[in-house]
Amino acid sequence: MTPLEAYSLDPERLEGVRAVRAVIDRLGIEYIYYQFVSVTGRIVGKGAPADHWENLAARGFQLVYGSTANLYTSRAGRYLGYGPEASELVGIADPETFVQLPWEPRVARVFCTLFRNREEAIDPGGFLSADCRGNLKRAHADFKAKHGLELRLGTEPEMMWLRKGDDGRPDGGLTKPNCYHIDQFEELRPITLKVTEYCRRMGLDAIQGDHEDAPGQLELNWTYDNVERTADRLTTYRQICAQVAREFGVIACFMSKPFMHVSANGCHHNFSLWEGGDDEVKQFSGLEHAGMPGVFSYVTGGTNRFLPDGNDPRMPADTGRFAAGGIVRHLSALTALGASTVNSYRRLLDLGYWAPVYNNWGYQNRTCALRVSAPGRFEYRSVDSMVNPYLLNAGLLAAMDEGLSEQVDPGPLEQRNIYEMELAGEKVHKLPTNLGAALDAITADDCIRNALPGEMWDVFIDYKRDEWDRFLATVTQWDVDTYIDCLP
Repeated sequence: MTPLEAYSLDPERLEGVRAVRAVIDRLGIEYIYYQFVSVTGRIVGKGAPADHWENLAARGFQLVYGSTANLYTSRAGRYLGYGPEASELVGIADPETFVQLPWEPRVARVFCTLFRNREEAIDPGGFLSADCRGNLKRAHADFKAKHGLELRLGTEPEMMWLRKGDDGRPDGGLTKPNCYHIDQFEELRPITLKVTEYCRRMGLDAIQGDHEDAPGQLELNWTYDNVERTADRLTTYRQICAQVAREFGVIACFMSKPFMHVSANGCHHNFSLWEGGDDEVKQFSGLEHAGMPGVFSYVTGGTNRFLPDGNDPRMPADTGRFAAGGIVRHLSALTALGASTVNSYRRLLDLGYWAPVYNNWGYQNRTCALRVSAPGRFEYRSVDSMVNPYLLNAGLLAAMDEGLSEQVDPGPLEQRNIYEMELAGEKVHKLPTNLGAALDAITADDCIRNALPGEMWDVFIDYKRDEWDRFLATVTQWDVDTYIDCLP
């Protein structure tokens, strides 16, 4: 039996397929989006009438392998990742992710796991290694089997709400760049409430939000959970924001640094490793669940293995310390996954906005790439709003696996202001300062490179090397402003 056959015929999954039919009938669902996630975090897939749910749940849909690379071509006109001769993948629905779209009750969405074509000459029906979401699920399962620990994660997804000019392009933020200003938060209230409404209806347990210190910048948070569901919810959140932007005639901007001299859009990842715990279906006041229970489930209970067990309340227990050691060892390579675009490095290089540019760890120290943000919790800071959370968290799991396996000592917690040290001329250890350097770092790092197994690595590095080359080959306004009249 191939992995595709074993996955699609799993008895628990088949029960989920039958339960989805009951949800379809109860809610009057007419159409379903079958979606997965590309190398850049883009949501792609197919749609089909709900009448065909059972057939598609059993057989799956087919789409070219190159869809995992957005079906983009290189600057030389070559298809990235896969050529036109490649086979078609098979997408198999994950019933536990089925949920109604709150803005169009006739439509639902379901995430899918990807497989190689059934007729492939090599590994027919095998897991498609270019499936970043499927890779994360498998990497986390392997990590839990090896260490008995589960990764739980929460994100801080900053983004900006921008005016749309007459030409349809961005025309500044909807509000002023006043951090934590309730009046600016109030200006965005209609958007905030609509996003929160849709979040709750799609299983995101919204907990708090604020106006950040850039034009139209909001950070809206939801409850942390196991890493797979949090990654799915971040993906869902982006879809929600895009829909709300359509409804309000504005732009939902997840670009890391659209404006200079104000803060960028980060997406800090807060996480810890846990033993035990149980899933609990969360009830949202006044709302009937419009989807499968898994969409509304959160893990609760268990033991946080990052909590201090000694006399220093700042220092995590050995599990946390060794996990930190693995991450610190691989910070340069991880930067290619957390800061994955050319624009990401505008965030890291525009000084004065607390962006993490130093390769170290500390306690409550925002100059560090990794900090202990509270007892029992780490915050990875070299990550922005363009992140593909499936790739980054697979990398974090790989780094922590090495740290735990080899008991890597991360060294002392950094307490100094590294910005001031650098300005004073002291030697500091910096992260890569551009995408090219970050790609060199991950290429040379077997641990993090192997977190993108098989064809995933080929797709990622092909796509990102081309992105970097395109940038280097492009004449920008900066070039013109700097050099147009430099001689004679």
